[in-house]
Amino acid sequence: MEYIFDTLPVSFITIMSFTLGVIIGSFLNVYIYRFHTGKSLAGHSHCLSCGHGLRFYELVPLVSYVCLRGRCFKCQSYIPSRYFWVELLTGLLFVLATFTVTDTVAWFHLVIILSLLVVIAVYDFYHMVIPDELVGALLVIVLSSQLYELILGASVVVFAYNLLAAMFGSLFLAFLWRISRGTWIGFGDVKLVIPLGISVGFGAVFSMIVLSFWIGAILSLILLAYQKLKQSGQPHLRFMAGGLTMKSAVPFAPFLILGYLAVLFWHIDVVSLLTYV
Repeated sequence: MEYIFDTLPVSFITIMSFTLGVIIGSFLNVYIYRFHTGKSLAGHSHCLSCGHGLRFYELVPLVSYVCLRGRCFKCQSYIPSRYFWVELLTGLLFVLATFTVTDTVAWFHLVIILSLLVVIAVYDFYHMVIPDELVGALLVIVLSSQLYELILGASVVVFAYNLLAAMFGSLFLAFLWRISRGTWIGFGDVKLVIPLGISVGFGAVFSMIVLSFWIGAILSLILLAYQKLKQSGQPHLRFMAGGLTMKSAVPFAPFLILGYLAVLFWHIDVVSLLTYV
């Protein structure tokens, strides 16, 4: 299938992909906030503090947050910065996706996968749980992507290897979950690694998992240092509510997803890195 971006200038592709991404990111923010709350996605957006219904000029992705300086136009309460960062991150991921694949159907699969991963990462970051519905949806999209590759002529043997490697990765995390009694990682991470492993392929599952632990260690140390520098104020994240220590449980899904993105977009090979060092 011809790639929809083949005949367009690079600058236009970048702007269009980023714009689409931040628009989708704005929707993802609404979905994350209303997920498992019983609230309809069709409901009108409003200020979480005063209930002020947001007008169209208060809903422009990225721009409205900057122009309002992160505050409600009516009551001046702070708007969670998460809204801005989710929109920005989704926009950047859409740009990376556009320059990573060379097929329209593959692009649609990839941006849906990335959108789901944004929701999973943010939800786990704030609630320390990975909803089964999201992992199930991710698995369906990943398998659909693999089926499309098979239709185009990809090897069934390679797909089998991908599936086997993903299962081994899941078993490894299940082992860590078992011996730590859920204190190192959650069982949601055990399930999440299956669609991620199938997606990156058997040659990258090991790198994805190792990178996730490296990234987790580095970012956890940064969070510890940040906490030491800023002792005052009430933490807004569940895993920091009682003070972060070296023994604190932290959400692992964001680290696993970052490891996935590292091997997906930049093809980082941990074995090659260790050999080089």
